[in-house]
Amino acid sequence: MKQFLLQFFTWWNGQTLGTRFYTWRKGEHVGTDEFGNRYYRSPTGLKLVAPERRWVIYNGTAEASKIPPGWHGWIHHRIAEPPAAYAAREWERPHQQNLTGSTLAYRPPGSILRAKPETPGDADYEPWRP
Repeated sequence: MKQFLLQFFTWWNGQTLGTRFYTWRKGEHVGTDEFGNRYYRSPTGLKLVAPERRWVIYNGTAEASKIPPGWHGWIHHRIAEPPAAYAAREWERPHQQNLTGSTLAYRPPGSILRAKPETPGDADYEPWRP
């Protein structure tokens, strides 16, 4: 019952009832990424006028930064075929969720929101004087 109410009244918890119905009727499951997000497509029938519709159903809270780079290219029509097995390069960092608005967000030196604001920011400029 709780899951039904979440799908009926919220859009940020997975999928809504409308998305579930559209996915059931017209969606073709393309793949799943390492975070559990499921990717779908639906051909429009007018390939010259409009490309196919592509969407993602997030596993948990809907956060766009959870889409890996390979799937990001596919969902934005940068590549035609979905990534078979995306392997991160050695220089790529693992995913970190968007921390804006949380206590773990970046606070520059001198910010009043910093945990210990005792260190003022460095003045890296000199004011112009005529």
